[in-house]
Amino acid sequence: MIKVDQPLADYIRPTSFDQVFGQEKLCSSGMLLRTLVEQDKFSAFIFWGPPGTGKTSVATVIATRSVRRVIFLSAVNAGVQELRAAIGSSERNWREKGKSHLLFVDEIHRLSKNQQDVLLPALEKGSIKFIGATTDNPSFEVNRALLSRSLVFQFALIGEEALIQLFRRALEMAAPEVEVADEVLAVLARSSYGDGRRGVNLLEALLSCAQGPRLDLEDIARLHESQPLAYDKKGDNHYDIASALIKSVRASDPDAAVYYLARMIDAGEDPRFIMRRLVILAAEDIGNANPHALNFAVSAMQAVQMLGMPEARIVLGQICCLLAASPKSNRSYVAIDKALSAVKDYGAVEVPLHLRNAATPLMKSFDYGKGYRYPHDDPQGARKLTYLPKELAGAKFYEPTENGYETQIKAALERWQR
Repeated sequence: MIKVDQPLADYIRPTSFDQVFGQEKLCSSGMLLRTLVEQDKFSAFIFWGPPGTGKTSVATVIATRSVRRVIFLSAVNAGVQELRAAIGSSERNWREKGKSHLLFVDEIHRLSKNQQDVLLPALEKGSIKFIGATTDNPSFEVNRALLSRSLVFQFALIGEEALIQLFRRALEMAAPEVEVADEVLAVLARSSYGDGRRGVNLLEALLSCAQGPRLDLEDIARLHESQPLAYDKKGDNHYDIASALIKSVRASDPDAAVYYLARMIDAGEDPRFIMRRLVILAAEDIGNANPHALNFAVSAMQAVQMLGMPEARIVLGQICCLLAASPKSNRSYVAIDKALSAVKDYGAVEVPLHLRNAATPLMKSFDYGKGYRYPHDDPQGARKLTYLPKELAGAKFYEPTENGYETQIKAALERWQR
């Protein structure tokens, strides 16, 4: 039913900012990006965001309205030679006609840091304008020198309402005679997971297979069931979901925690990675509020390794809910970091003599161990001694909370100190 002989996502690319859906914070009138483009007052942009959020589409809009020659390159198949050729062409035009070219490089994170350096001299003197697009975090994947010369714009996942607008535009342009129920567009939007290209590709598949002039829920059901969730095991999405899991457990929200756990399981995440994070959390965020939590987490890790998937999901679910529901304290984690800071600040200060081990008569003659009181035999005497070096007298590293078992620890320490 589609009347165009090219990919639908490419056919419906916008030609103006007003045709870009879902990125209003970047493309609406008066926004910084749009203003700089309309006034031709920019040097370099980095577009960062998940696939299908409009990075290339916005670059296409900029190219459409630009009075400059626009050169499109993809880092997938372009290297230093192509970059130098584009820069050389721009510099010649800049010298001869006073107008530099606009270079767009898609997937810029695929260029090595040394390859990215090729752009720096031209950007420094203004003999080229540049837009780079990346799905990876530019903080890690883009040369710092290039970042310092660029404005970074982050593209968000496209919301469902904006996706439905995008689908309606696609239908008007490519299949105006087809009637699509509103509920079909809503399901299609949810199936897109914020990825406009994915959504348009799904719509294209539906239109290509449609048996009549109307699409309904039966048409989309088969396609919907076969589409996996978006999840990049090595990219930001991987770490975003893992971060959401840990923060939900830390905040004692088992419902959110088990949801993000399910996201990771469904995407095929390595269960050992999940368990490593949960073991760390048991020590860092639960600590002595529930001293058993670490044992439970380590036991769960061993069980996950023995069982493998899919049965390991049961263990993962149990330990995730248990840790989320457990009382929390990070005071032992804080204590070790404060103590490490003291070690760095004060250096190798001397251990008090009464705590040293008098292993030889010579050491004993130097008062090693003198005055030490064995707490089991002389608890009162032991309490009167000081145990920190004199430079750290009175320092407090571990300050227990009143959560869970740590309440009892706090009371015991207070009794000891009295």
